[in-house]
Amino acid sequence: MNSLVIEFFWDPASPYTWLAATQIEALAARTGATVSWRPFVLGKVFEATGNRAPATVAAKAKHLFKDLGRWAALYGQPLNFPKVFPVNSIAALRMACAAGATGDSGRFALAVMRAYWVDGVDIGQPEALVAAVSAAGFDGAALLAASQQQPVKDQLRANTDEAIKRGAFGAPTFFVGSEMFWGNDRLVLLESALAAAAKA
Repeated sequence: MNSLVIEFFWDPASPYTWLAATQIEALAARTGATVSWRPFVLGKVFEATGNRAPATVAAKAKHLFKDLGRWAALYGQPLNFPKVFPVNSIAALRMACAAGATGDSGRFALAVMRAYWVDGVDIGQPEALVAAVSAAGFDGAALLAASQQQPVKDQLRANTDEAIKRGAFGAPTFFVGSEMFWGNDRLVLLESALAAAAKA
């Protein structure tokens, strides 16, 4: 029985994380792996490592929209740059931790990222966030309430601290055991490593 696990550290504020999220379950299925969705706070990772979002680097920002459009087209996935950017994703991430406790972490992650990167919902506003995830079949009000509980807040903090300790410096970040892969454009390397591991 294959026990390979892809730990997917994600924050809905990252467009490349949305792109990767649309592909990761199919990649896992092809390689016999499973996905463990790990919400974490990208801003805290940037602070800890001295990294910066591409949109804050002038030369990168000029190319960002074109690059995102190319990836979205390659994947056949929608991506509409939201009016509110950057966004405060803390409430969404805490709700993701609460959803994870019920086994719905992957479905929640895709729902909240689709709300932001496709539908343009300002997920930094609790009312809009609750409405968006409720429309996707979740009990948004219950998840928002759960997100205020200290154990949920502690889980998000622990995920973030763990990612930093293990070497993460951006999003999306993937781990297979001790091996780290960073970025949507490294999915091909991740898949190659999983295929090799499956044969070992």
